[in-house]
Amino acid sequence: MADPSSYRPKPGQIPDSPGVYKFRDEHRRVIYVGKAKSLRQRLANYFQPLTSLHPRTATMVTTAASVEWTVVSTEVEALQLEYSWIKEFDPRFNVKYRDDKSYPYLAVTMNEEFPRVQVMRGHKKKGVRYFGPYAHAWAIRETVDLMLRVFPVRTCSAGVFRNAASAGRPCLLGYIGKCSAPCVGRVTPEEHRELAEDFSDFMAGRTGTYIRRLEKQMMIAAEDMEYEKAARLRDDIEALRRAMEKNAVVLADATDADLIALAEDELEAAVQIFHVRGGRVRGQRGWVTDKVEAVDTAGLVEHALQQLYGEESGDAVPKEVLVPALPEDTESVSAWLSGRRGSLVSLRVPQRGDKKDLMETVARNAQQALVLHKTKRASDLTTRSRALEEIAEALDLDSAPLRIECFDISHLQGEDVVASMVVFEDGLPRKSEYRRFQIKGFEGQDDVRSMHEVISRRFKRYLAEKDRTGEWGPVAEGEVPVGGEVPAEDAQDDGRPKRFAYPPQLVVVDGGQPQVAAARRALDELGIDDVAVCGLAKRLEEVWLPGEDDPVVLPRSSEGLYLLQRVRDTAHDFAIRYQRSKRTKRLRTSPLDAVPGLGESRKQALIKHFGSVKRLKQATIEQICEVPGFGRKTAEAVAVALAQAAPAAPAVNTATGEIMEDDGGTTA
Repeated sequence: MADPSSYRPKPGQIPDSPGVYKFRDEHRRVIYVGKAKSLRQRLANYFQPLTSLHPRTATMVTTAASVEWTVVSTEVEALQLEYSWIKEFDPRFNVKYRDDKSYPYLAVTMNEEFPRVQVMRGHKKKGVRYFGPYAHAWAIRETVDLMLRVFPVRTCSAGVFRNAASAGRPCLLGYIGKCSAPCVGRVTPEEHRELAEDFSDFMAGRTGTYIRRLEKQMMIAAEDMEYEKAARLRDDIEALRRAMEKNAVVLADATDADLIALAEDELEAAVQIFHVRGGRVRGQRGWVTDKVEAVDTAGLVEHALQQLYGEESGDAVPKEVLVPALPEDTESVSAWLSGRRGSLVSLRVPQRGDKKDLMETVARNAQQALVLHKTKRASDLTTRSRALEEIAEALDLDSAPLRIECFDISHLQGEDVVASMVVFEDGLPRKSEYRRFQIKGFEGQDDVRSMHEVISRRFKRYLAEKDRTGEWGPVAEGEVPVGGEVPAEDAQDDGRPKRFAYPPQLVVVDGGQPQVAAARRALDELGIDDVAVCGLAKRLEEVWLPGEDDPVVLPRSSEGLYLLQRVRDTAHDFAIRYQRSKRTKRLRTSPLDAVPGLGESRKQALIKHFGSVKRLKQATIEQICEVPGFGRKTAEAVAVALAQAAPAAPAVNTATGEIMEDDGGTTA
């Protein structure tokens, strides 16, 4: 591990101008590439104390052994040079979007004498017009089959074309009217190229012109009583409309835009792109990437734009690019995109209307892609086995922890304090074993004390179950079992496994040293020494062990770290859901619930009449009797219930800290 101060440039040595910088390791390999408006200010950020750096940034600067930079004239040049170097050096600490080249495109080879329509993958070629990408190649072939009826462009390979030309006979498509057969001279090269251009224009979204032209020709043919020609044109129009229906209309006809959305967590990010041309979704693509550098949403958007348009030009770059967050240097990125297109490109975040609605759809696709990716990764047997082995090695366990239990504490400003326990067996969640706890031993906010209570209660139940099944041997008369009294619900032996009956090999707590120490102390007090304990601190993703002053740092790409994070996040979500449900239930209670025979309708009538529970408490029995449907007996019961109710704590606005008066809007 290198000391960043050993290769830190001298003060004043770094120029205060735009540029691109490279960090190299001890073997001179480029491990990170970045750009900056001011190289001096940006590079100074990397040489702060390691404790103040993001963990990923700290890992990068301690892996590096040198830094160098190149000065450029403008920020746009810096953006272009950064993209070129990332493509050239493939730095390990830069976000890299992979699998993008596997998507099939509908391509028209305008660089050939007789342009050909075909499915293409891989890097784009000069002189070829591309449409898409499509999710599946068969979707392209279905579209092309409909289009060839109206635009009979060549689709055959070079070999088939040469053989047909030599034999003087066209292929089957030429006979059935789905190819203009330029191979045998039925059309001239110029006429065939015009067909290919019309095909491309239609696919680019300029559809109305051709539909109207064919409709006009059909009407003329019908008036001239050329009914066979009119019927053929009618079928051509229907074929074009079916091709258009394959792409849903989402925006105005003239809209050419790419919509980019992200879904991310601490480790990975999923990107989804919808390509809209002529108001229709013409293509969709997406990928998932590891977040190997300290990057926020704006940074991920900038990386995605570089990946999408770094090698594109002309119409391949749309007039409008809609993103969830603007890059840090929006003006430079917009200028770079405009330069790639050759005309102005608008880069913005949609705020309202159809574009915002469509962006939400793209975001849902991104979220689903991330969930699917994580599910596939978690369900892979080899990956799970490797993760458990890595955890065992990092924590110095005797064997892989086949059963892991994770505990988390949740509360809102010290109220409704609850805890969760989730169970993972063989690296997969065992939802039937999940448990929820209410903190009963004390009131207020104390996560460490809460963790001690929850661990104690869980393992007391385990010890009680061991005693019940006879693992401790017979219990003498009057003797209290090791784990305390056997719970009543576990006293009956029905042959089924009981709750908390199985011990874990590893207990994970959400937190750092204090929470880990509390969990270990709870186990020691119960005499349990065969269960390992660790904690995962969310801020730095460090693994803490009992009695250790320094954390265990698992590699960023470790499957073991990924599994621990998944376990911790599952426990966190489970605890939050329980805490919210308790809080919602508490807020919905009312002193009026204690009045016998008082239904919801009459409760609402009271609140509507007086405006709030507070004003209702101040009302006399005679005033309550004025409410329709309330006699004196019921009014007295309401007054007694309100008088006996404990005063409610004042509501606090968590954003401003101010106390909100209960003078209206309170519901029963």
